[in-house]
This record gives sequence, C-alpha cells and structure tokens, in this order.
Amino acid sequence: MISFTSAQLSAWLAAFIFPLARILALIASSPLYGIKEVPARIKVGFAIAITIIIAPTLDIPANLDPASAQGLFVLVQQIVAGVIIGFSIRLIFVAVEMAGDLTGMQMGLGFASFYDPVNATFTPIVAQFLGILASLAFLAANGHLYLLVALADSFRDFPIGATVPSAHAFRTMAEWGGSLFSHALQFSLPLIGALLITNIALGILARSAPQLNIFAVGFPITIAVGFVTLWLTLPYLAPVMDYFTHEGVNSISRIMLQLGGH
Repeated sequence: MISFTSAQLSAWLAAFIFPLARILALIASSPLYGIKEVPARIKVGFAIAITIIIAPTLDIPANLDPASAQGLFVLVQQIVAGVIIGFSIRLIFVAVEMAGDLTGMQMGLGFASFYDPVNATFTPIVAQFLGILASLAFLAANGHLYLLVALADSFRDFPIGATVPSAHAFRTMAEWGGSLFSHALQFSLPLIGALLITNIALGILARSAPQLNIFAVGFPITIAVGFVTLWLTLPYLAPVMDYFTHEGVNSISRIMLQLGGH
C-alpha cells in the first residue's frame, strides 16, 4: 500500500504550484503566448506541460508550505516574476506599434484605425501593420524560444524562496522600457524626416501658388511619400526586432538577478 505524509504532500504541491504560477503569469502577459484567440484550456495545458519539464530541476525549500502565509508570499513573488518577464517582451511590440502610430499621424492616416481583437481596442492601421510584421519577425528570430529560455534561466537567477526582492529590479525594467521607446522613435525618424521635408515643400508651394488647392494635392502626396519611405524602411525591421529580442532576454536576466538580490 502506498502511503505518504502531509509533509511530503506539501512538498509535492510546492514543487508544482510555485513554478506553475510563474509560468501562467508569463503566458498571460506575454505578447504571443497570451493572445486572446488562444483558448484558455490550451494556455493552461501548455503551462502545465512546461511545469512538468522544469519542476524536477528546481531546488525548492522542503519546509515551504503553500498553505501558509509564507507560501502565499512566495506565490505572489512568482506571479510578479512571470508578469515582469512577459511584460518586458511585450514592451518590444508596444514600442514598434508606437513607431507605427507616429508614422501614421505624420502620413495623415491617424484617423484610419481598425479594431484590434488582440488588445480589444482600435489601433491605427500603420501601427497594426508594423505590429503584425514585428510578430512575424519575432517568430522568425526564434524569439518565442528565447522567451522560454529566459523563463528557465529565471528560476536560476531568482530561485523560488521567501527572499525579499530588491527594488532595483523595477528601476531596471523602467530603464529597459525607456530605451525601447527611444529606439522606436529612432526607427520612425527617417519617415518623420521625409514627411517633414514633404510638408515644408508643400508649404512653399502653397505660398508661391496660392491658387493651388494644396489640400487636394498635398494629402495624396503625403500618403505616397509615407508609403514609399515605409517600404524602404521595412527591410530594417527584422534586424531591429532581433536586436530588441536579445536585449530583452539580457534585460530579463538582469532583472531576475536583481530580484534575487545579486
């Protein structure tokens, strides 16, 4: 007859629940694994499968009871760690969509928006277009696999335990987000500069030929210049996403190390 004690049962639950909480939080907050079109049962099943693979490799304190106050504190820590990992990668796509939003406004397409079922909001068409291309480039660069590697390494950098996380990790995350948005602005600068030159030329044309209907002529010219510049800029999107992906994984490693007090 198979018998086990309550301490053994508690240790088994701790070895499964704590890593599952971090993995579920990552899947819920990540840009690709957490899309709303994927059914919840598939997400939970995927998280359980990853937990079964990772859990035997983890070193969890034997006296950690999931039903105690200390266990609840550790559970909250795992959820926060998973959200940080997923949100750090989601910032990449938000930065690219911000570049598309700036581009669309300069092109005169700021009013053109479509309903985005992923985020349940209305997204400018250029931002949504760049977001789709960024997702494809992310997958082509094996970003989804790098994310799983960062998840596995996070249990080494920030092991499961009752240690109090350092506040410096959140500052590092804020700095990572700030650098991303600055890179997104740099990515959109060629198109903004081309459209600025176009608008200056149209302003000079309107000044020199007042009888010309500048609104009827300038709007299609601005859109045409914007699309041509966007077409010339798109080949640089894949290297940018590859750079963002590697920098994101390195930032996640630094954040997890700081959460662990290193």
